[in-house]
Amino acid sequence: MNTLELWQRYQRHLCLVPEIGLGLDISRMGFSDDYMDSMADPIGLALAAMERIEGGTKANIDEDRMVGHYWLRAPELAPEPGIRADIERTLAAIHNFADGVHSATIRPQRGDAFDVLLVIGIGGSALGPQFVSDALGGPDDLMLVRFIDNTDPDGIDRTLAELDESLAQTLTIVVSKSGTTPETRNGMLEVAAAYKRLGLTFARHAAAITQEGSALHRQAVEEHWLATFPMWDWVGGRTSELSAVGLLPAALQGLDIQSILAGARDCDVATRRLDLNQNPAALLALMWHYAGIGRGDKNMVILPYRDRLLLFSRYLQQLVMESVGKERDRQGRVVHQGLTVLGNKGSTDQHAFVQQLRDGRNDFFVTFIEVMKDREGSSPMIGADVTAGDFLHGLLHGTRSALYEGGRESMTITLHKLDARSIGVLIALFERAVGLYAELIDVNAYHQPGVEAGKKAAAGVLELQRRIVSHLTAAPATEHTVEQVSAALGEPSRIEDVLHILEHLSANPDRGIRRRGGADPLRATYSVK
Repeated sequence: MNTLELWQRYQRHLCLVPEIGLGLDISRMGFSDDYMDSMADPIGLALAAMERIEGGTKANIDEDRMVGHYWLRAPELAPEPGIRADIERTLAAIHNFADGVHSATIRPQRGDAFDVLLVIGIGGSALGPQFVSDALGGPDDLMLVRFIDNTDPDGIDRTLAELDESLAQTLTIVVSKSGTTPETRNGMLEVAAAYKRLGLTFARHAAAITQEGSALHRQAVEEHWLATFPMWDWVGGRTSELSAVGLLPAALQGLDIQSILAGARDCDVATRRLDLNQNPAALLALMWHYAGIGRGDKNMVILPYRDRLLLFSRYLQQLVMESVGKERDRQGRVVHQGLTVLGNKGSTDQHAFVQQLRDGRNDFFVTFIEVMKDREGSSPMIGADVTAGDFLHGLLHGTRSALYEGGRESMTITLHKLDARSIGVLIALFERAVGLYAELIDVNAYHQPGVEAGKKAAAGVLELQRRIVSHLTAAPATEHTVEQVSAALGEPSRIEDVLHILEHLSANPDRGIRRRGGADPLRATYSVK
């Protein structure tokens, strides 16, 4: 395609939405006009389905639930007055609690005020809050924010070591819809023990975000925690950033949550449009469908050219992959759908993987994200009439051109500036695109059976560990091989699990399991110390 043809294609396929400060260029994707014509009816049906979802239809058919994260930024659209009241009441409670913490009317057991915020959660209870905190945080933050988002003992120790004595001035938020999520519960118990070591009561430093009636909710009420905030069954974890899950930490950090909500609300309005050329979410969904031939055959590489968007690809991995990565479609047919999300940031990662993107396997398409405004205030010249921001802009467009010349496809999302409102726009844009894409490939985007299967399998491993320890404890003087333990438990088919459990237990002296026999675990014996 010559330069003139490319320019004409750019003009035809540039979607500008000035009211939300966003542009989407899909001209470097290789679709034909025939493709867009062929998808007019399917995307029209998808848009109609999204309208029904916002109207309250039970789109999560496997769990018989409504899908209402769109109401979080426009409560007036909720299909029931009670839901609208819950959203508005919760938002007011978030503001009131944050104001109380900032004014020190809500204060720690010792000290004048809370200075640090510790958020304990995992998956959707951490990825969104982490992304927004990093994207919008800065020297004017009202609280220092830290996260525990795993059950890694060393990671927990490192976070607690960073807090050190400031734990006494730390407000901890525990986020779990069910209240029984193992990773979150483990983190909570370890942090509670750390408060106790300082002679402090955990409840006087804790707030919960959970579903009413959950185990966590009951504990928070019984122990008189500082506050509880709701999670609702019509909001999934990966779409919960604009609920209390994300808004409470952001408000405590001092971020402008009203602008985040306004950006998302305005993006929702723009992405309801039936005119595809003016609907960036519909165009994104169509490009995902085109690039992967409706089967996710190509990976989606996210390349935001801004440090503040470093965590965006991690956030999108859950939003996209947990939503559309499904074994079966809504008719029950085995389809093994999915869309793999990779990426980090430019221009840092031009030095990491652009070589392969340009010259290696053509198994991907790139989504560039550029921000036109470089910084607040003026920039120094670091070359012949160029700034650091000019270099960043040039590197993005140079990489885009190099990929196109190599036959690689890409699209570019352009934001005028990066602020609370534009972060809200990005969140809503991809939430809507995921919903539309799921309609195109006919999967339930709002459940996660694979995640639940993993949780059940993990519970089975822990139960096997309990039985192993019980067996060894019953004969403390006996040296047991892996084969002997698995046979005694009647679990010969799980001998590998038995081996891994014994190796882990014996590697941690406090667990009381001794290992003998050298480096080869197949020849080792295990006993109680």
